[in-house]
Amino acid sequence: MKQETTAQGKPLIRVEHVRKVYRMGEEKVVALDDVSLSIYKGEIVCFLGTSGSGKSTFLNMVAGLEKPTRGEIYIGDIPIHKLDEERVTLFRQKNIGFIFQAYHLLPMLTALENVSLPLIFRGVDKKQREKTARAMMKAVGLEGYEKRKPSQMSGGQQQRVGIARALVGTPKIIFADEPTGNLDSNTTREVMQLIVDQVKSHGQTLILVTHDRTIADYADKVVTIQDGNIIKIQQNTSDVESTLNEN
Repeated sequence: MKQETTAQGKPLIRVEHVRKVYRMGEEKVVALDDVSLSIYKGEIVCFLGTSGSGKSTFLNMVAGLEKPTRGEIYIGDIPIHKLDEERVTLFRQKNIGFIFQAYHLLPMLTALENVSLPLIFRGVDKKQREKTARAMMKAVGLEGYEKRKPSQMSGGQQQRVGIARALVGTPKIIFADEPTGNLDSNTTREVMQLIVDQVKSHGQTLILVTHDRTIADYADKVVTIQDGNIIKIQQNTSDVESTLNEN
């Protein structure tokens, strides 16, 4: 398959004519309808849309959590859409970090142990992973909170643990699904600035999914999704908008 090349180089992520249809009994629900898009290394891209627009389905497709009904998805030269469950799981462990709205911390583990989890899956020895996790917790402003369990932390602090966990292995790509949905406005600004600063400092690619326009303002590029289609792409750095043909 011929790769698109621009002044930014080859895309890190290429989504080609992806369609996703869910079957509910005899009814068919089209979640994504012929979506194509390129994302480049180091970009912060926000997928903006209301509930049911297809934005979370898009994230799941690119992360290999679901298979497209039709179309192709490449990260680098890896055909994500073709990988079996074992290979796509290994790929995610090495290359992808996740930040969730509901934090998804393990309640029986300390903050340090939660942050260390991705390093366990990579086979890093205990001494090294604790050292790395401590440094990551310091980077997100949680030095001194290592032994606290999630129940002993505020929502903002728990989300910082989630951010540290996503970033600790320096993955190439970070997926953030409504990362501030459970936070107040002040904490939202702090957490978003933290995420952006961290990914930019490491040259990582960040894909945000949200319904909140204020979150979209942190992105380099905003992709608006409606009814399973990309209807607009906005380059925040240059305030250039392009409306795409529906066909």
